[in-house]
Amino acid sequence: MKKLIIIGFVVVLGIMGFKFFKSTEDKKGLEVGDKVPYFELLDQNGVMFKSDNVIGKQGVVIYFYPKDDTPGCTKQACKFRDEFEAFSSLNVKVIGISKDSVASHKAFEEKYQLPFTLLADVKNEVRKLFGVSKSAMGMIPGRVTYIIDAEGVIQYIFDDMMHAEKHIAVALDFLRG
Repeated sequence: MKKLIIIGFVVVLGIMGFKFFKSTEDKKGLEVGDKVPYFELLDQNGVMFKSDNVIGKQGVVIYFYPKDDTPGCTKQACKFRDEFEAFSSLNVKVIGISKDSVASHKAFEEKYQLPFTLLADVKNEVRKLFGVSKSAMGMIPGRVTYIIDAEGVIQYIFDDMMHAEKHIAVALDFLRG
């Protein structure tokens, strides 16, 4: 009986593993070469951000992150802050997006002196529009960075949940060519 339970457990884990670790080929969403569609979200100041005011006018780095003021997300935001001048010198705007509220973003911005836009995607609509999936276990929103050119076309996508600070180096390396 124990053997049957163990075999059943292994089969269930195998099925779950298949479901949790599906190939990115199954992922729906925006890809390199796609033009970023229009979207609107409130920023950390409660002002409506309209994507066409920025996207298609200059280079943009949009990074999706799980949650304000958590260890990995704080390191990532502070690294974007520390390299903000490098992005600015390349005429690239940095935008962070998570499901946190406007108030949460404002507190996060103030606590760490973040000089860039944070957008409140409280309904996960823009996350879904881009096709940013959850982590392997399906519980934590993914961490993905999109590099978008001045025409509004996605040039590079970096998806790495575990190495939050690496997103900045990868983005700068790509932008510098």
